[in-house]
Amino acid sequence: MRRIAILGSTGSIGTQALQVVEAHPGMFSVEVLTARRNAALLVEQARKFRPDSVVIADESKYAEVREALEGTDVKVYAGADAVAQVVTLPNVELVLTAMVGYSGLRPTVEAVKAGKDIALANKETLVVAGELVTRLVEEHRVAVLPVDSEHSAIFQCLAGERARGVEKLILTASGGPFRGRTREELRGVTPEEALRHPNWKMGAKVTIDSASMMNKGFEVMEARWLFGMPVERIGVVVHPQSIVHSMVQFTDGSIKAQLGVPDMRLPIQYALAYPERVESDFGRVDFGICGQLTFEEPDRRTFRNLDLAYRAMERGGNAPCVLNAANEVAVEAFLQGRCSFTGMSELIERTMEAVEFVSAPALEDYVASDAEGRRRAEEYVKDLRE
Repeated sequence: MRRIAILGSTGSIGTQALQVVEAHPGMFSVEVLTARRNAALLVEQARKFRPDSVVIADESKYAEVREALEGTDVKVYAGADAVAQVVTLPNVELVLTAMVGYSGLRPTVEAVKAGKDIALANKETLVVAGELVTRLVEEHRVAVLPVDSEHSAIFQCLAGERARGVEKLILTASGGPFRGRTREELRGVTPEEALRHPNWKMGAKVTIDSASMMNKGFEVMEARWLFGMPVERIGVVVHPQSIVHSMVQFTDGSIKAQLGVPDMRLPIQYALAYPERVESDFGRVDFGICGQLTFEEPDRRTFRNLDLAYRAMERGGNAPCVLNAANEVAVEAFLQGRCSFTGMSELIERTMEAVEFVSAPALEDYVASDAEGRRRAEEYVKDLRE
C-alpha cells in the first residue's frame, strides 16, 4: 500500500486523484489532505478517507474544520507553514502536489528535502525554480513523476530509451477555445468564453492559461527540467482532438506518441501507481469515432504568452519566476473583469521588463522576485484600467 499526501485535494486534480484512490481499495492509503479554503469539501474528504492529518491553508477556516472533525482521529492544522510541514511526516511516502501556482513551491521543496517522492501536478514549481528544485531532487535522490498529461506522455514514451537517442520532445496543445481567432477578435472575449475549454475539465486558472497558451509555455519549461532537454529541442504543435498527448522524436527519425482519451485520471493513476499499470474503467480511444487527427503550428503572434514564456526561458535566472508572478496576477485580474484577455500579455511583458534581473537566484531571491513581480503587475493592472 502506497501512503500518499494530496496537496490541493479539493481542486480538479485532487478530487480526481481521490477518485483513483477510491477505485483501487487496498492500493493507496491517504495520509494527508490539504486545501486552500474549501473547508466543507475538505471535511467531507477527511470523513471519507480518514487521513492522519488535514490542513486548511486559510487560517480563518480552521475552527470550522476542527469542529467538524471533532470526535475523529484526524489531526487538523492551518496555514501555509503547516502545509509545508505535513509533507515531511514519516508516514508519507509520495506527495501529490496539486496546489495552484506559486504556493506549491515551498511544500514541494520541503517534501524533496525530507526524501519524499513527488507526483508533480504543480508545474509552477519548476517554472519558478526549476534549477533549484532539480538540484535538490538529485541531492536527495527522490523520484519526480509527472502528472500533467503531456509530461506523463513523454515519460511513458521515454521508457526503455537511452537519453542519447532522443532528438526532440514535442508537446501537443489543444489550441483552447480561441484557436483560429485573430488578436483583434480576442480583445473583447469574456472570462465565461475563456473558461469553455473544448476538451479538458480543469480548474479556472489552468483553463485560462490554456486559452492564452501560457500553459503550454509553462509546460515547455517543465519539460526542460524534468527531462534535461535544452529549450531549443522542445517543440509545440496544436492538436485540437487532444488524443495524442505528446511525442518524442529520436535521432533515427522515428517518433513515439502516447495516445488516450482526454481524462486527467489516466496520468494521475499512472503517477500514483508507477511503475505498475493498473486496470481502469476510463474511456478508450475509438478510432472509428474520433476520425482524423490533425496537427498545426501554434499562432505565436496572436497568442503572445507562448513567446513571452520562451523569452523568459532563454534569459533564465529569475525571469521565469517573474513571468509566473505576473501571469497569476493577470489571470486573476482577467477573471475579475479588471483586465482584457489581450491585456494580460501586455501586463506580463511590462512586469518582466521592470523587475530587476538575477542571473543565479537562491530561494530567497525567488521569494523576493515573486513579491516584486506581483507588486509591479498589480500597478500595471491599474494603469490598464485608467
